[in-house]
Amino acid sequence: MKTESVRVSGDCSIVLDILDGDGEGFMLVHGLASNARLWDGVAHELNELGHRVAIIDQRGHGRSDKPDTGYDFATISQDLMIVTNYLRETARFSKPVAVGQSWGAAVVESFAGSYPDLLKGVVAVDGGMTALSEKFYDWAECRTALAPPNMLGIPWGNFESLVRSSHPDWPESGIQGVLANMEKLPDGTFRPWLSREHHLEILRHLWQFSPFETCANVKVPILFVPAGSGAQQDTEKKDGLQRLSKIAMRSRAVWFDPADHDIHAQFPKQLSNLLHAELSTGIFS
Repeated sequence: MKTESVRVSGDCSIVLDILDGDGEGFMLVHGLASNARLWDGVAHELNELGHRVAIIDQRGHGRSDKPDTGYDFATISQDLMIVTNYLRETARFSKPVAVGQSWGAAVVESFAGSYPDLLKGVVAVDGGMTALSEKFYDWAECRTALAPPNMLGIPWGNFESLVRSSHPDWPESGIQGVLANMEKLPDGTFRPWLSREHHLEILRHLWQFSPFETCANVKVPILFVPAGSGAQQDTEKKDGLQRLSKIAMRSRAVWFDPADHDIHAQFPKQLSNLLHAELSTGIFS
């Protein structure tokens, strides 16, 4: 794995990890308050299958710069456009399949809608299937329900123990990915790489985002990969997927049920096999 940095604006560089291969490429995009390391298991599995893979830390997250502005969908999509062109110009791959999880799913849908000629396809992993504005009447309600908790001052050891006990069936790559969401501080505590201010700004843009309007403009195939939990959320996802099936040019859905929201961290091999199959003989072939 090789780490590189791509300048996307005067105040922001995006850090990405690249695994070269002889096959077609995937670009892996994390969710809100997450980071590239959550994709490590999938990246290595895809690379073992011969694929070229790029994993990015989006602006404000992980190792990438954290500018004061640029957290709207148009700017984030432009970031991906610049990264994709960089990958093409360096002869690694041209038209990748963009795979996003949670907020990252909405990001890759937006990217595909804005830059239709740069991608072979889109994968939305447990995201980009419902509209927050249909669940929360106004932004204040959404903010109250989904604002991040204050975790400052919690000892790192307590945090790691909580992560491990909460996900006993996850591989170590997934555990390390969650831990990498945080910056370990000299006093033994931690803080999220994504600031609370930027988290709330992204959340507001996500509340304003409509996957239904966006996917109507996506001209490449879309694979939806929802996580089943047996809860009310499943009904909301099924309703959203039914609407999207009538809107998207070409789409299909493959459920992981039961599964955690972070399917990519919990089931890296199974998700990688699905992506490989869809590129080889499925919706992206």
